[in-house]
Amino acid sequence: MKKFVMSLAALCLSASLFGCSSSNNATAEPEQTQIPDLTGEWKQVNSSSDDTYHIATIDGETIEISWFTKSDETKALYWAGTFVAPEAADEPHTWESANDKEKTDSALLASGDDTKTFTYEDERISYEASAMGVTQTVRLEKLQ
Repeated sequence: MKKFVMSLAALCLSASLFGCSSSNNATAEPEQTQIPDLTGEWKQVNSSSDDTYHIATIDGETIEISWFTKSDETKALYWAGTFVAPEAADEPHTWESANDKEKTDSALLASGDDTKTFTYEDERISYEASAMGVTQTVRLEKLQ
């Protein structure tokens, strides 16, 4: 009887050890990558000024970007154009935006370019902006 109890205890101990071991080796399901939703408000994160920077709004099939001055809460249109939403989770996502000249032709600080290339990668949108002969790569992050 003593041998039986010892064997049963060893069997239970072995089962509990192997049970723990096998559960640790379970493979986790791969995380599904989702198509990013770029609609919403965006803010420039690489401005050389804390007071003046670009802000953008993406809504439906349009993107509008403005120069924003925080101290007096003014904004001036820089870009109004088309937006093409990502159809896959692959990055980088790049689109060519066509300028909405009806909006930008009368805006003093707006870009005169016919098109502008935008890139979404690592949760940021980037594009080149020029003013007074200086070109800068602008990087925007989505506001929560």
